[in-house]
Amino acid sequence: MADLRARFAGIELRNPFLLASGIWGESGTSLKGAYEAGAAGVISKSIGSAPRSGYPNPTVEEYGRFGFLNAMGLPNPGIEEYPREIAIARAAGVPVIGSVFGGDATEFAALASKMADTGVIALELNLSCPHAEGFGSEIGQDPKEVEAVTRAVVAAVRIPVIAKLTPNTADVVELARAAERGGASAVSAINTVRAIAIDVRLRRPTLSHGMGGLSGPSIKPIGLACVWQIADQVKIPIVGVGGIETAEDALEYIMAGASAVEVGTAVAFGGISVFGRLVADLSRLLDELGIATLSDAVGAARAGSAPPAG
Repeated sequence: MADLRARFAGIELRNPFLLASGIWGESGTSLKGAYEAGAAGVISKSIGSAPRSGYPNPTVEEYGRFGFLNAMGLPNPGIEEYPREIAIARAAGVPVIGSVFGGDATEFAALASKMADTGVIALELNLSCPHAEGFGSEIGQDPKEVEAVTRAVVAAVRIPVIAKLTPNTADVVELARAAERGGASAVSAINTVRAIAIDVRLRRPTLSHGMGGLSGPSIKPIGLACVWQIADQVKIPIVGVGGIETAEDALEYIMAGASAVEVGTAVAFGGISVFGRLVADLSRLLDELGIATLSDAVGAARAGSAPPAG
């Protein structure tokens, strides 16, 4: 049986599958449930300095098997309230990565310090939400801001820092390089792709906010391309994100250069049981391909890798 353990940024996990931020992570109980279903670790909701209600409904448009278009507006209870949810998950032995968002480097650092105090194993910096004014990709599209935020957070904490990158940019590689210069232990690629839908009968956008972020299977080729571009340009590991529904999807990201992967929209469609299926299917797939350990598959599709035997 293949060894599925994933190692990156000083973290070792029982398999490469992480619950993505923003899906199923509203409470400590839901985080605990994802881990018990098979996820190796969970990423919290993105948490800010103060409670935030987000945008009014409608905030989600479903596109069947293609994914979701959403503009939630980063709703969250704030950093003073959310630690109690993390405590519930930690008490059950769940490896939790805390996600934070802020308006500038100073706010990010203050939030990160408070999140680190909750006992999370790492931090993911939301530098990539495509629809929240003053946050996310409005900061994360600028390599100088990415570097400054990352550097400030790294100086404020003693746990691994993962910068989550936006695909809504002219050069995702430069964002990854900026995160690396700032001291990030890893990058995750990608967050949702900026998108919009129009209701022709109402003659207005389907989402209350207008512009949103597209997730799910339709963005997998974009996420893969970003991981592929980044992998030989930085020395830090990559967490692949975007459209992972099957073990084959996950292995594509891993062979492109990712050391672990995040699963989000598939959970929204199929519930947390998807983790158990993904783990079992990936184990079988690696055995079928004659790959003994997950680490042997990381980057296997890149130029210069040996062709399969036979």
